[in-house]
Amino acid sequence: MRVKTEAQGAGPAGTNAVTHTVNNAVTHAVTHAVTHAAVHPAHRAGAGVGVRAASNALPVATVLLALLLAWYLGCIGLNRQGVIERVLADTPGWTTRDLVAATWSMERPVLPAPHQVAADLWNSITGWPVNSPRNLLLHTAVTAQSTLVGFVLGTLLGVLLAAAIVHSRTLDRALLPWIVASQTVPVLAIAPIVLVILGSLGFAGIAPKAAIAMYLCFFPVTVAMVQGLRAPQRIDTELLHTYAATRWQAFWLLRLPAALPYLFPSLRVAIAAGLVGAMVAELPTGAQAGLGARLLTGSYYGNTVGIWSALVMSALLGLALTAAVAAVERLVLRRQRAGA
Repeated sequence: MRVKTEAQGAGPAGTNAVTHTVNNAVTHAVTHAVTHAAVHPAHRAGAGVGVRAASNALPVATVLLALLLAWYLGCIGLNRQGVIERVLADTPGWTTRDLVAATWSMERPVLPAPHQVAADLWNSITGWPVNSPRNLLLHTAVTAQSTLVGFVLGTLLGVLLAAAIVHSRTLDRALLPWIVASQTVPVLAIAPIVLVILGSLGFAGIAPKAAIAMYLCFFPVTVAMVQGLRAPQRIDTELLHTYAATRWQAFWLLRLPAALPYLFPSLRVAIAAGLVGAMVAELPTGAQAGLGARLLTGSYYGNTVGIWSALVMSALLGLALTAAVAAVERLVLRRQRAGA
């Protein structure tokens, strides 16, 4: 109002002066903003990354909190009867607060509380030497070794089978139905058979466990690679035929790069399945080391806290292995796009 009044009092000349001043100020502000955005694109990128990270972390944190809440409530429901009979039986006048506290600190609970599992996990890792059977890191390393060997073998087998199926109609009709049918047999049923056969042939140690892991790894890789190797368009394959490219050159230059976006998601599934296979293979063998062996030992002695600690460690191992595959995927695909 003050600027408007002064401009009106000053007449047309004053109005023009004020308008000119305001236009200059607006132009300067807009120019400064555009220049700042152009000179400092990293600021915009950093802000975008921060917003994306926050938007991605919020749903994960919400689900995690919901799971922890459900876990603690489950502890109350499942441990309630045992606490009343064994802990609070000699405590007259106990309250609901006493009941809840006891269900979350029971020595041999049906369902241990999250803080009990975390404490057992921490004590196992820090309270014993790394080479001690009581240290979960030793069991994690044993299971990870079997998983990685089976994963590598399963990936190689899956890629070879997919290449053979894509290049041969006979193998496509003969192999693919059997590959699909092989996964209908439960791994718990086939694992003892495989272990007995390999044991009779003199294979012991890591080989039988890696074989079970390979059995679960090769299927997703095979199916995904068959689809990926068939992804190139007909015009692309005809262009290579025009240049008299051999089958190997067409595979290396066209089919394999086109199959990479199909391969890496299957590798994430395969390495998780391989971890399950390695742990299952440790159960019937009576292995002395490995997360599967730790689960079996905990079930023998009724140590539910130890069982859950091994389960949490296996989940962390699965997340680490999957994250490693995802990191390799980002690196390979980034280089592929840069080369293109």
